[in-house]
Amino acid sequence: MTEDLRTERKDRILAVRDLPTLPKVLEEVSKLVERPDSTTEQVAKLISMDQVLSAKVLKMVNSPVYGFPGRISSIGHALVLLGFNVLRSIIVSTSVFEVMTENMVGLWEHSLGCAMACGATARMLGFKDAEEYSVAGLLHDLGKVVATVQLPDLKPEIERVVAERDLYYLDAEREVLGFGHDRINAWLSGHWKLPANIKEGLTYHHKPHLASLYPEMASVVHLGDFMVRVFEYGFSGDVGVTYLRPEALKILKLKPAHVEKLLDHLCEQFVEIADLSFA
Repeated sequence: MTEDLRTERKDRILAVRDLPTLPKVLEEVSKLVERPDSTTEQVAKLISMDQVLSAKVLKMVNSPVYGFPGRISSIGHALVLLGFNVLRSIIVSTSVFEVMTENMVGLWEHSLGCAMACGATARMLGFKDAEEYSVAGLLHDLGKVVATVQLPDLKPEIERVVAERDLYYLDAEREVLGFGHDRINAWLSGHWKLPANIKEGLTYHHKPHLASLYPEMASVVHLGDFMVRVFEYGFSGDVGVTYLRPEALKILKLKPAHVEKLLDHLCEQFVEIADLSFA
């Protein structure tokens, strides 16, 4: 594949202003947060002005995914408990998932399941800010959605390569597009100014040992992605379970018995998120 073609595709991917997804309010909120004199109340008030978005965000933060089920009654409360980085990422994800539900059947459920698995793993390991791990799990396949929306003519080709050659979706993407959704995640994270730890989780979730700044984040997302596939919850574009890299378990200091314990714990939780949709 020529470099020109790859660049042209990258440009089409990054023309995300064409995506009918990121609400205007997010841009205004981001500007407000960068000002040193801004208050939590001001930020919450601005988000709350978009009633549909607020309802979706509250539905998401009260889901079992974040560990505060049914306890957060306002955007202000969500901001205090979760912090702006998590809330901003949830706004990005709840917006993009509408497009996801239309374009890739099963990917929303897969992403939700991964978010829950990542949060549960982070809490078991005693990591600070477990919600940020949930967010990275939620967004880990964002690149697939954006590629599907921005390059719709190439999705059938990727799926054909997956089916005919028995390749993983990621490998088929690299063959057809010239890059995978992990690379798209890196571009989007930069473009949307997502926090550095979430960016690393999204960029390196298939190769966590290559993450230089936040290998634990990338490893948790890698493990979360693996576990949700074990349960066959949702559909990520791949049939079957992907390879669990031993490096990820080493980075997290986890033994197979710990993974089994996590799987047992998640088994009960998946039932609770089965009806969490944004229809």
